[in-house]
Amino acid sequence: MSRIDESKQFIPVRIAILTVSDTRGLEDDRSGDTLVQRLTDAGHMLADRAIVKDERAQIAERLRGWIADPEVDVVISTGGTGLTGRDVTVEAHRDVYEKEIDAFGTVFTMVSFNKIGTSAVQSRATGGVAGGTYLFALPGSTGACKDAWDEILGWQLDYRHRPCNFVEIFPRLDEHQRRK
Repeated sequence: MSRIDESKQFIPVRIAILTVSDTRGLEDDRSGDTLVQRLTDAGHMLADRAIVKDERAQIAERLRGWIADPEVDVVISTGGTGLTGRDVTVEAHRDVYEKEIDAFGTVFTMVSFNKIGTSAVQSRATGGVAGGTYLFALPGSTGACKDAWDEILGWQLDYRHRPCNFVEIFPRLDEHQRRK
């Protein structure tokens, strides 16, 4: 459902990509590559990219570093959102969230259900906000990354998308922290 207002100017967003994996490196990180390709094709900027092990503290530390970095507007992680014991990305994200974007997980599940049926219940994709930075945790499959970008994030990170989008409220994400 594209509703792009062509009278508005596109605003590029600075996005960091985090792959959570015990086995992947940059040379074989297909999901990270998929996200980088999609965000740059859309006109956004890759702010940074990293791979960390499936360790809750390491994931949260990397997220906090990017939250504190004024050159990062959005963090998208891939991997570690499943149900196994090593899947701790969601918990790490929630360790740093100030606010969770509950509907992100719901909409991701709806998109996934249309592609993979009831297997969609095994994903715990999540989104939130901390320190004026958007954070999204996606499953580690390239298909899930494509679906999340193509069906949700690509639209919500486009300032021209109507009736509303994540970009237009950037200036107000941390208004509660400003002195009055």
